Amino acid sequence: MHILLTGATGYVGSCLLKALLHRGHSVRCLVRKADKLEAILDRIDAEVPSAQDALSGAELRSRVTVVVGDASDPAALAEACVGVDVGYWLVHSMDQGVDFERADRLAAERFAAATRAAGVARIVYLGGLGAEDDRLSAHLRSRHEVGAILREGGVEVVEFRASIVIGAGSFSFDLVRTLVERLPVMICPAWLATPTQPIAVDDVVAYLVAAAELALGPTSNGSRRESKIYGIGGPDRVSYGDIMREYARQRGLSRLLIPVPVLTPRLSSLWLALVTPRYSKVGRKLIDGLKNPTVVTDTAAANDFPIRPRSLEVAIHDAMAREDAAFEGRRWADIADAEELPRRYGGRFEGPRLVDHRHATVDVSPERAFAAIERIGGQHGWYGHEWLWQLRGWLDRIIGGPGMGRGRRDPDRLVASDVLDCWLVEECAPPRRLRLVAEMRLPGRGWLEFEVVRRDPGPAGDNAVTIHQTAVFDPRGLGGLAYWYAIWPLHEAVFGGMLAGIVAWAQGEDEGGDGPHRL
Repeated sequence: MHILLTGATGYVGSCLLKALLHRGHSVRCLVRKADKLEAILDRIDAEVPSAQDALSGAELRSRVTVVVGDASDPAALAEACVGVDVGYWLVHSMDQGVDFERADRLAAERFAAATRAAGVARIVYLGGLGAEDDRLSAHLRSRHEVGAILREGGVEVVEFRASIVIGAGSFSFDLVRTLVERLPVMICPAWLATPTQPIAVDDVVAYLVAAAELALGPTSNGSRRESKIYGIGGPDRVSYGDIMREYARQRGLSRLLIPVPVLTPRLSSLWLALVTPRYSKVGRKLIDGLKNPTVVTDTAAANDFPIRPRSLEVAIHDAMAREDAAFEGRRWADIADAEELPRRYGGRFEGPRLVDHRHATVDVSPERAFAAIERIGGQHGWYGHEWLWQLRGWLDRIIGGPGMGRGRRDPDRLVASDVLDCWLVEECAPPRRLRLVAEMRLPGRGWLEFEVVRRDPGPAGDNAVTIHQTAVFDPRGLGGLAYWYAIWPLHEAVFGGMLAGIVAWAQGEDEGGDGPHRL
């Protein structure tokens, strides 16, 4: 089947792209920026395939074609629709700082016209739940209007309407998480009691894939297939406050939600801008829609599709597990180019985690560079500032942690599961990667990772590598954030000195070449 996917670089679109490729479909992606799609395909390549979908990255990429253009450009749409059986419309203009209702209306009209002209058999569209009445927010009203425009275009439309999507990377889920993590006590407006029916992103994708694989063309009696609207949601009807409480429970956070009837959506959006400024632009528009109940009111989806969505508890658990898996497979060398930007206090956010990334290029072999990394800790020390490490270990012992006295099994070699002072070796792959997980007492979870990446030959010889050193912290609640920012000045000294010491040892500048360079 030949499929056109718009919105492939968005959250749901990128998840759907992976599913369609593993189902064996050929997918044409209409994107404004090809490099963003390339990054998504790289991530799909890097993931370990399941047993039933053991396809190579090259096989998956061979099924993807790209059309670069805007989704509201008639010429780009006409090119993208040629030879397509099913077209997905996953485009939304709400985060672009424009009149999103007008922009979405115009784009939908042009997409409907292009699909009709190209003979596309079906459009699959993902909209939003909400009763059809005058009280709908601008956001939900626009979602419904787009569906109506597509249905009026003369092509069969399968429209799914969903409430909050729970998944690692979902805007709505990230917003819930940020509020819960940062606010031990929340003054809750009335809209937090509004009923909703959240759904896991994997279940949304399952519905979207299933819609494309329904029989195409006329029915058995020769008539045109009618468009349909399906409300989809998980089995739990809950409030937004309930979603926050369940997330807090799974994170082990104690949160107090105090209901206050006077906070309107407008006042709440201003409050949101103060607490979570990076979500304020889109969040204000979404909050205006939280006054509307977003629940499934019929059984059409359950009757027509063999999909049984998972519970809220499982959806949140899966979202957090997916984030952990993505971070385990992340190669921090990929963000080195962005490090040319000015360093910020506290590092950078990568999803829910904070990242302190440093790198240095040195003219030595990968084996020599990794040897300098692998000798870290134990009797060799941590390349300087030893008194700070010992102080941290002493404080850790006081609060019940292992401290720094455990040493290491072998003075020169590490393997997975080795103890290394207050760390545990999670992965050791000479001469490329060493990943340590913190076992000290922390208000969150911490990792220290080293990567050695071969470079072009340097001026001093045939070998040149870049050593990447990355500290990652997953803060648990406001206390975790406060801890990270409070010790940042010490991190600047310790981690900066550590990388300098590794480079010096690799270059043979240490005392006799037998131990870490002491700063």
